[in-house]
Formats: sequence, C-alpha cells, structure tokens
Amino acid sequence: MIPDTVIIWEWLAFAVRWTHVITAIAWIGSSFYFIALDLGLQKAPGMPKGAHGEEWQVHGGGFYHVQKYLVAPERMPEHLTWFKWESYSTWLSGAALLMVTYWAGANLFLIDPAKADLAIWQAILVSGGSLAIGWLIYDGLCKSPLGQRPTVLMLLLFAALVVMGWGYDQVFTGRAALLHLGAFTATIMTANVFLIIMPNQRIVVADLKAGRAPDPKYGKIAKLRSTHNNYLTLPVIFLMLSNHYPLAFASEYNWLIAALIFLMGVTIRHFFNTMHARKGYQWWTWAVTTMLFVAIMWLSALGLNQESYDEAMARPMTASEERFAQAEGFDDVAQTVMGRCSMCHAREPVWEGIHHAPRGLFLETPADIARAAQQVYVQAGLTDAMPPANITGMEDDERRQIIRWFRKVGAFGMAGL
Repeated sequence: MIPDTVIIWEWLAFAVRWTHVITAIAWIGSSFYFIALDLGLQKAPGMPKGAHGEEWQVHGGGFYHVQKYLVAPERMPEHLTWFKWESYSTWLSGAALLMVTYWAGANLFLIDPAKADLAIWQAILVSGGSLAIGWLIYDGLCKSPLGQRPTVLMLLLFAALVVMGWGYDQVFTGRAALLHLGAFTATIMTANVFLIIMPNQRIVVADLKAGRAPDPKYGKIAKLRSTHNNYLTLPVIFLMLSNHYPLAFASEYNWLIAALIFLMGVTIRHFFNTMHARKGYQWWTWAVTTMLFVAIMWLSALGLNQESYDEAMARPMTASEERFAQAEGFDDVAQTVMGRCSMCHAREPVWEGIHHAPRGLFLETPADIARAAQQVYVQAGLTDAMPPANITGMEDDERRQIIRWFRKVGAFGMAGL
C-alpha cells in the first residue's frame, strides 16, 4: 500500500523537526562550550607569542591543551576547523520546519481571523518578511555608534524583541507569535555567524596568508555579536518549545511572558558566565530568575487569549473549512469528535485535571473540527494517539469513518495547498 500524501507529509515534518533538534543541539553545545572555554582561559608562563590564555581539560580518558590568540598566531596552521555549519544547518532546518508547519498549515496554525483576516500569501509574506527586516534593523544598530556602547545596545535589542513579540501577537495565532519571535531571534543569531563573524575571520586568515598583521577590530566586532548570541540562546529554546504549552502561547500576555523569558536568559547565562570566568557564584541570579518565573506563571493565569464558544459558533467558516464541513460523512464525524474529544479540547474543558485545551486545539464546534481536519485524521483516524489511551472509548468504526470523511476532500483540501 502506497502511503497517502498526509502520511508522507507527517513523516517529512517529523524528519525536518528531528534534523532541527539535532543541529540545534550541535550548535548550542559548541556555543556553550566555547563561551565556557573563553571565559576560563588563564595566563601561564611559557605561552607562545601572541597567545592570550590557555586551558587544560580532560575528557574521554584524554587531556586537551587549548590556547587562544586574540588576533591570530604568527603563522597559519595547516589544519583549521571552522565552526559554522552547526549554525547554518540549524537555521535552514528551522526555516524548513516553519514552512512545513506554519506556512503549509497557515489556516490552522498561523492565521487568526479574529486578529487579522489575512490571505495565506499575506500571512506568509509577513512571516518571512519580518525575519529579514528584523535582521536589517538589528545589524544597523550594531554598526552604528551604539556598537561602542554594548550595554545600551543590549537594552535596545531587548526593547526591539518585546515590540516584535507584541506585534506578532497582533496578527498571528498565539502559538505562531511565540514561534516567530523565536525564529526572529534565531535569524539574528545565524546571520551574525554568516554575515559578520565568519567574514571577519576570513579577513584575518587572508591577512595571515598574505603576511600582513591582522587588524584587531575584526575580532572585537565578532566578539560583540557572539556575546549577543550567548545571551539569546536560552530564550530561543523556550520559544521553540512553547508551542506545546498553551499557558505560554495562548495567554493574553504571551508577548510579556516572552519578554520575561529573555530576562531569564540573561540572569541564567550571567551565573554560568561568571562561574566559568572563575569570578565566583552569583547566587542572586537564581533568586531573580525564580521571581521572573513566578511572574510568568502569574501572567499565564490572568486569562487565555481566545474567542469564546459563542464567538466561535457565530464566526463564519473559511473556504477550506466549508469544504470539509460539506463533505460526505462530516455530520457523523463531528458527532464522534464532539462526543469523544471535546471534553478536553474545549474553550472551557470539563475533563477533570484538564484546565486548558491541549496544544490550544479546540474541537467543540463544526468549524473547529473542519479547521483541524488533518490533525483529527492523523491523531484519531490513521492512529489511535487520540484520545489518550482511548480513555473515551472511540470505536474502530468511528476511526474508519474519520478516514473516509477526510479522504473525500483529500490531503490538500485545506490550507490552500
């Protein structure tokens, strides 16, 4: 049996996500390692000319002796390892995942008609365009005289991230808003590597090969961008994971929660940075981090940013929703889903212990079910992933009914694919 297009698409999305996680681990791991290494370097007698510091490390049964040159060694080594593909592959796989999940599934995951009734092409244009424009603004700030005032620059960067988080929440679903803020930040980080850090290192290498003394300014510029990347890493990870937790993305104050997460990234990294630099343990940072996290929990409890049941019933269906709602068998499927799933996937869940619809997915109106057609098909038709442990007793015939209904319209009957 040849898998249908939805199965192929689901496995493609899984493969891209898997790749993204693997490459992100490689990038973040190497980034954290080199930050810790750089901060832990020490002066020692007998170091080569131009060496700034050294570090002895032990791992895997062997000893490593690492020395750093602030500008460059006197001669070019025969073998030089460049750390760049970890960053590039993370961004490329993340961009692919953004396209597979949010662009291809724009009607469900990206567009919120209650905020901005965008056409799919308009939503995609805002999505991709904002990432490019954000980098240009950030890069301009770094290259301005503010680049000589790193603290002021960091404060402006924080303000820009807060504004972007708020702006994304005005046009996209809460889930997409936080994900795009993460993509916006990750774009800055990778562009720093691709457009600033690596070109500056190539200039230094070219000077060495030509017998010229490299200009120290290139290392200083790269250091500024690398410092920004260091403090932005942890918030990006949070934003990557946020789509699994409605209390983060579906909150009315999701943009403010994201802002506090960026501050938490600073306090956590400050603790580890000072520790690696052998400047002691700044325990106060954990107290501040805890207070910020308590504030985040409090904000998430103030109310979810979602339409009411009455508003959902009154909202007209989109064209893609209409196609599924009018397909043969929809009434039976809607009855099944409402009876087996809506007690959890509701705006006000009634299942004990469930306070918010899992992943922010609602299945209590005909439009809800038509909008989430592919998710219903995969989770409750092709597989028995939902309901969990089949706790509501969905019958095999009901699952086959879902499969027949979805296939009446086809895998690409939704989202304008």
